[in-house]
Amino acid sequence: MRAVVLAEPGGGPMLIEVPTPEPGAGEVLVRVQASSLNGFDVSVLAGHMAGMMDHRFPLVPGMDFAGTVAAVGDSVTRFAVGDPVFGVAVKPFVGEGAFAEYVVVGEALGVVVRPEGVDVAAAGALGLAGTAAVDALDAVALQAGETILISGATGGVGALVIQYAAAAGATVIATARPGAAADFVRGLGASNVVDHTGDVAAQVRAISPDGVNAVLHLAGDVEVLCGLLTETGRIASTRGIGPDQYQNATAIRANPTEATLERLAADVAAGRITVPISHTYTLADVPDALADFTAGTIGKLAVTVASPTSPTESRSS
Repeated sequence: MRAVVLAEPGGGPMLIEVPTPEPGAGEVLVRVQASSLNGFDVSVLAGHMAGMMDHRFPLVPGMDFAGTVAAVGDSVTRFAVGDPVFGVAVKPFVGEGAFAEYVVVGEALGVVVRPEGVDVAAAGALGLAGTAAVDALDAVALQAGETILISGATGGVGALVIQYAAAAGATVIATARPGAAADFVRGLGASNVVDHTGDVAAQVRAISPDGVNAVLHLAGDVEVLCGLLTETGRIASTRGIGPDQYQNATAIRANPTEATLERLAADVAAGRITVPISHTYTLADVPDALADFTAGTIGKLAVTVASPTSPTESRSS
């Protein structure tokens, strides 16, 4: 199969042929049709995760996937060959990801059936960002009538949090540059936009003089953000900030449970949320997509995986 591979630490990603993996007991082989970029993938390829997680080379990055079940291992009960599925490639190590024509995932976590009404491109860009968005909102327990500040609102996680928070009856303040980025977050439901290149605190205080009830920290100076919270305000951070650093802070490590993924899919199918894909790349163009992500983009960067004729799909024994 073709896969985007980092051959060794410090190397660059290359599209090469590698052996197609086989599912073991409790595992599912997915023929990948779509994926997307996340900050985690960029961190892995930049070497920022070295020493934090086991890396197995040659390393295939990519967390999100959507496709069809090509084979199942012993004891698999939730899935059958041909099922449309999506999710997050959750493993205790880095190296067997979804920037490939096939990926093996465990059936117990990070994979569910993709329902009708959710197209494969949206599903391929939903899993990790959607899970982080849901987990973050659960952590801050946002209520109708409260105000939330989303710092780093133009990415995949922020875009989904805006939609959920607005639908819950909260007032959303989003950080974004003036112009297209500001228009983007307003279109998703942000009530107010502040320019993160300026004085964020002054801009937020002008909108909400008494502070904000909740903060989602996806980017920006966490000390400034915490200083904007009310006395009972809560902050959720995808940047590793937790109660050891700030009271009422929760560090978010997305946990793509079956319930969370099914909720996300149902919300997309019902039109309650949309997955804002701004650009789509081929598997061969993943290195370009990584560069674009690093430079700064709006919404999700999707990856379409063009699979060749697959090997015989069968229930493994």
